[in-house]
Amino acid sequence: MAAVAGMTAPGGGEPVRVLIVDDDALVRAGLSMILGGVPDLRVVGEAADGGEVPAAVAAARPDVVLMDIRMPRLDGLAATEALRAQPHPPEVLVLTTFHADEQVLRALRAGAAGFLLKDTPPAEIVQAVRRVAAGEATLSPAVTRTLIAHVTGAVPGGPDPRRERALRLLAGLSEREREVAVALGQGRTNAEIATDLYMSVATVKAYVSRLLTRLDLNNRVQVALLVHDAGLV
Repeated sequence: MAAVAGMTAPGGGEPVRVLIVDDDALVRAGLSMILGGVPDLRVVGEAADGGEVPAAVAAARPDVVLMDIRMPRLDGLAATEALRAQPHPPEVLVLTTFHADEQVLRALRAGAAGFLLKDTPPAEIVQAVRRVAAGEATLSPAVTRTLIAHVTGAVPGGPDPRRERALRLLAGLSEREREVAVALGQGRTNAEIATDLYMSVATVKAYVSRLLTRLDLNNRVQVALLVHDAGLV
């Protein structure tokens, strides 16, 4: 994260750099006003279409990208997939007007860290950006359960390659790793997992990092989806 002259977060840290991607100029302006007034966040650029994202990211070097899912030329899903495939990509927060949109689920599978409804209160938007920048989940337990409940299921009575793959991946985990994975699938926070499994929060964070490495996933939301695919929640 590059320092910005004259702008530091409270405590001397560098502000979180945010890129806003939305085809609606009014939405971009509103988000810029919300985030621009917070000392520890800084809007470093805007883009009006997914096709503009690579150049915008290269120029602005954001930590977090707020990505509209529906854009006329290149949509947010394709842009997220391309961005997350790059080395050391920024985190992506999907912006949408629908909280149970199949496209949102596809974006999460592609590596987005979570999603925000466009009518989310400003304070919650700010907190979501902070959590993503810190590597935390951006979905509340209730929202996580809503999302994973809408994942497309297998044909009744037929083979389920997604479930078989999930079970195979999870079978390689230790018992403790599996417990943490299931807790993530239930939408539990680090603090809740620590309490339930009698761990410190630091230990939970270490287990989450280990899970992401072992399962070759980008974030805890993808772990939650994998656990749901396996039928464990």
